[in-house]
Amino acid sequence: MTQGLLLPTAPLGEGMSLAARAEHWLRIAIEVPAAALVVGEVLVLLAGVVMRFVFDSPLPWADELASILFLWLANLGAAIALQRGAHMRTTALVARWSPRAQAWAEALAIAAPCLFLVILAGPMVDYARDEWVVQTPALGWPGSIRAAAVPVGSACMIAIGLLRLTRVGLADLAGVAVTLAALAGALYLGADWLQGIGNWNLVIFFAVLLGAGVLLGVPIAFCFGLATVAFLLCTSSTPLEVVSGRMDEGMSSLILLAVPLFILVGHLVEMTGMAKAMVDFLASLLGHVRGGLNYVLLGAMLLVSGISGAKTADMAAVAPVLLPEMKRRGNHEGELISLLAASGAMAETIPPSLVLITIGSVAGISIGALFTGGILPGVVLAVLLAVLARVRSAEVGHERKRAPAAVIGRTFLVALPALALPVLIRTAVVEGVATATEVSTVGIAYVVVAGLLIYRRFDWRRVYPMLVDTACLAGAILFIIGTATAMSWALTQSGFSHSLAHLMTSVPGGKYGFLLVSIAAFVVLGSVLEGIPAMVLFAPLLFPVAKALGVHEVHYAMVVILAMGIGLFAPPFGLGYYAACTIGRVNPDAALRRIWPYLGVLLVGLLIVAFVPWFSIGLLH
Repeated sequence: MTQGLLLPTAPLGEGMSLAARAEHWLRIAIEVPAAALVVGEVLVLLAGVVMRFVFDSPLPWADELASILFLWLANLGAAIALQRGAHMRTTALVARWSPRAQAWAEALAIAAPCLFLVILAGPMVDYARDEWVVQTPALGWPGSIRAAAVPVGSACMIAIGLLRLTRVGLADLAGVAVTLAALAGALYLGADWLQGIGNWNLVIFFAVLLGAGVLLGVPIAFCFGLATVAFLLCTSSTPLEVVSGRMDEGMSSLILLAVPLFILVGHLVEMTGMAKAMVDFLASLLGHVRGGLNYVLLGAMLLVSGISGAKTADMAAVAPVLLPEMKRRGNHEGELISLLAASGAMAETIPPSLVLITIGSVAGISIGALFTGGILPGVVLAVLLAVLARVRSAEVGHERKRAPAAVIGRTFLVALPALALPVLIRTAVVEGVATATEVSTVGIAYVVVAGLLIYRRFDWRRVYPMLVDTACLAGAILFIIGTATAMSWALTQSGFSHSLAHLMTSVPGGKYGFLLVSIAAFVVLGSVLEGIPAMVLFAPLLFPVAKALGVHEVHYAMVVILAMGIGLFAPPFGLGYYAACTIGRVNPDAALRRIWPYLGVLLVGLLIVAFVPWFSIGLLH
């Protein structure tokens, strides 16, 4: 289960402590420029598309400026995420502890990120200073203007962490300090032994320490970072500037620019009523048949997933519209949450999924190919879930009149601009109007125009909060990618990647044995680490192995993404499962026994996709 830190930002008012006031003004100082950076990204990339496609006069500096703004957005967004407690973390174990032990764990979840950032503060400044001699090709700016985003963002996070620690009880703070000091002392004294055992030390750092941090509720990104820093300090003479550089590299990929912009598209689609229009049309078309709203939910998740790209946003857009009526028809709330969670896993490969964009960036795969290859696997799983949903809904003997043709036609006309959005996004990429990075800005412009002129529903008061939310979620995702990139580099330098490749290529059954092992591994990783961290960490290591065994890279991407999705939505550790319960306002225990048939069907669908590569690569030719 993922949740925020249990220390909310204090409201501004009389009687506030000095620390609370400082935290309030620091929040404003970070959120305002972060929101402005989101707007700047949209304007710069959209201007590049318009100038190139409409006026045939490309802006040579557009991508360069967008990349600079993007790194600043990622780091300020990570600071907002830390302040809001939005960094991904697992609390399934901690939630079962006593209140006293939970308070200690929360103190650790604040102190550990501070420790990581303080250790890297000097190396980050040195890294940014060294970039001064590098000039950007088009703008001619010193590289330090861009690289300074890393130490500035880290300084903001250190300040946030220290202010939060002032609100922690002294006993808890002392307990955490003693724990971290004892661990640091043990690693320091055992450095010679750790170097002497060779690559077995990877188990200490990247299994024991990393796993302990994740289970204790420390944000996953900082678990990656601390494990990497500890490994390098204890077993090598590598300067920590390398970690800063790798974090910069991981967060700087131009492909990842699509992450915050598609998040913003999802917010706008919900705010303008376009998501509701699509759901209303599907409900009028299928709502009269037994279990028809189950089909509507599956269809809506396929459509909305293709727009927002974020699973939590998908479920939040669909569930409030459908679940109340589905409950009124007699469906058990646990059944509804099971179907909602399963549909979230089903839609992982539907473009423009953020996981597709991420895996394309870290594994060097064409985003366009992934967008094309992700359609049929999602449809296969949707069909299987629809069959199961029909069977499971047979216990509900509800009859409903068919909607008149006039109602269907009217809802279709209302939904048509919304239904056209996924088509517009895909067409713009395929026809070369915009790149996979730029196409999100085309979607943003389309949704804004449709909201203002067609749906006439555009709440300007929600724009600023949406921009800040976009920066927050993007920062949380991108910071994980940055720290996981540094960790992946450390694993590669240790020779682990070669050992892993040798182990995986020796699995019995050739490429199909390899696919089965990968499915099992990513189901587990998806439930423990969440999807994006698992992808960033292991994709660079496993894709070369898949290629050596003759597995097409797009096919392998679909297999591991779907496997990760099943793990993400599988209790008791699957974080997506708890997100579905939260959105549906249902106790997780209510769906615990009912979700397994749905996960079983998803697994059958995954095996079909794995053993029939055509579903993944058939549309590529």
